[in-house]
Amino acid sequence: MALPAESVWDYPRPPRLEPVAERIRIQTGGIWIADTQRAYRILETSHPPTYYLPPEDVRMDLLTPAAGAGSMCEFKGRARYYDLEAGGRRVPKAAWAYPQPAAAYAALAGYLAFYASKADACYVGELRAQAQEGDFYGGWITPNLRGPFKGAPGTWGW
Repeated sequence: MALPAESVWDYPRPPRLEPVAERIRIQTGGIWIADTQRAYRILETSHPPTYYLPPEDVRMDLLTPAAGAGSMCEFKGRARYYDLEAGGRRVPKAAWAYPQPAAAYAALAGYLAFYASKADACYVGELRAQAQEGDFYGGWITPNLRGPFKGAPGTWGW
């Protein structure tokens, strides 16, 4: 099933949180590290969606808390990062979560988001997602999305 066409310039600011109908899967090192039909996505003007997966549907045994301080999102709160070890690969800061998100994003508490650039494959339904350039926002680009997308050099001031 094809996803409907979307322009990231139609997404709101502040960001909107919504449930995802499609199956979300992530593979690294030949291992399926996540598979869920209970994900959320965050939609924010000029950004491809960021997908958040419930920890029950993630191979948490492959994740360890990353060293160092987390980061702060003006909307969601303080993030904690996780390193991933799968299939003989160690991937620093491959995922992040908001243990205590701001009230508007409370449904994300403990859910994990993964950088598509740090995984071997990420899928939204049957569509393979590409990483948002620059990695800062962690968005996943599927063929139905229209940009331009924030994140690449020269786009930070948008």
